[in-house]
Amino acid sequence: MTQKKQQKSDIESEETTIEPSEPTEITEEMEERSEWQVKAEEYLADLQRAQADFENYKKRQEESQKDLRGILIERLILDIVPVLDNFRSATQHVPPEQKESPWVIGIQYIEKQLETVLTDNGVQTVEVKEGDVFDPSIHEAVSKAESPEPVEGASKEEAEGSEPVELKNEGNKIVKVLQNGFKLGGKVIRPVKVIIQ
Repeated sequence: MTQKKQQKSDIESEETTIEPSEPTEITEEMEERSEWQVKAEEYLADLQRAQADFENYKKRQEESQKDLRGILIERLILDIVPVLDNFRSATQHVPPEQKESPWVIGIQYIEKQLETVLTDNGVQTVEVKEGDVFDPSIHEAVSKAESPEPVEGASKEEAEGSEPVELKNEGNKIVKVLQNGFKLGGKVIRPVKVIIQ
């Protein structure tokens, strides 16, 4: 029996003997894995942030390109419009006996071509006629016609012209259209130059 007890006690001592290095290795391995996971998550977050920043950069660049394109088109149109004005002026001052001459017809054809090019590219003429109410968002008042009647609330000296009288925009009528205005995509790129009363 003693021998059995001895063996039993040897077995128990072997079972209870745990090497101290095993749990530390497992713990270190788990800590090492968790550090790698944390690093991996950080790298993933950095990568996602960089990708989002790049996408935002691409969108800003596209918008910038679109804005630049719009500015260049507007500038080109503003360079072409005075040429069209000169053609209109030339055709308006042709003597009646020369209206059917080939060179006048050629000038009118070039004028029509310029109008077509502008229209095809989204440029619209701002429609204004004499008698319309002055609107500062689409009109530019170059001068003011003399009014035959004194302005309400103005003294006799002011009405006679010793001091110019400022009128509110309300009720000012267009007396004469001096130069056509143009819109591009709903935006006025050149206001109509008018004389108001």
